[in-house]
Amino acid sequence: MLVTGGSRGIGAATARLAAQRGYTVCISYLHNHAAAEAIVADITAVGGHAVALPADVSVESDVIRLFEHIDIHLGPLSALVNNAGILEQQMRVDQMDAARLQRIFTTNIVGPFLCAREAVRRMSTRYNAIGGTIVNVSSAAARLGAPGEYIDYAASKGAIDTFTIGLAKEVATEGIRVNAVRPGAIYTEIHASGGEPERVDRVKASVPMQRGGQVEEVARVILWLLSDEASYITGACLDVTGGR
Repeated sequence: MLVTGGSRGIGAATARLAAQRGYTVCISYLHNHAAAEAIVADITAVGGHAVALPADVSVESDVIRLFEHIDIHLGPLSALVNNAGILEQQMRVDQMDAARLQRIFTTNIVGPFLCAREAVRRMSTRYNAIGGTIVNVSSAAARLGAPGEYIDYAASKGAIDTFTIGLAKEVATEGIRVNAVRPGAIYTEIHASGGEPERVDRVKASVPMQRGGQVEEVARVILWLLSDEASYITGACLDVTGGR
């Protein structure tokens, strides 16, 4: 399994759980080598198998190199979790510049497209492979819009929902299932990137379950979608939002 952006948050929790369930896990990371290696150490300490590789998913050559390393050193790819994503400081649309939009859309949209392209080339029966599964990490922001905070991030996740549906239909007869999870208010480090580390505590009163979610709760849904228990599910965008 490849988990992009696997050095923290939902990606790290997914990598740990996947290793527990028998996957050899490759996690990609952008900058934080120490955090990525700490996840690998956690996995190997309990008998799992994992490696961490640096890659900027918005850079095509990085993505190609990442998948080629997996081919050579880890063997056939059976699962991809398109988790890497970014957001920036909370602001209104009338404050955003083109450079910010380019950063958000390139990482959050182009990156998952490139990774899925490489995964399909390695999983599809069209390429004489035996199939596989892809889970894209979207966000409840795709439905809610994130006004006054990060509409650009929300829009990028709306694109991921559409991408999930379209790709699922495109490869449905080629042994590949493609689904998405839409996390809601989850306690992760990403909120600090938006300038409000305690955001989940502020918004949790709007969640019907009256609490924020944990990364492990999202990871369990991702692993379920990747498993044979979800064998007749493709093109789904599953909310993990506490009812929000």
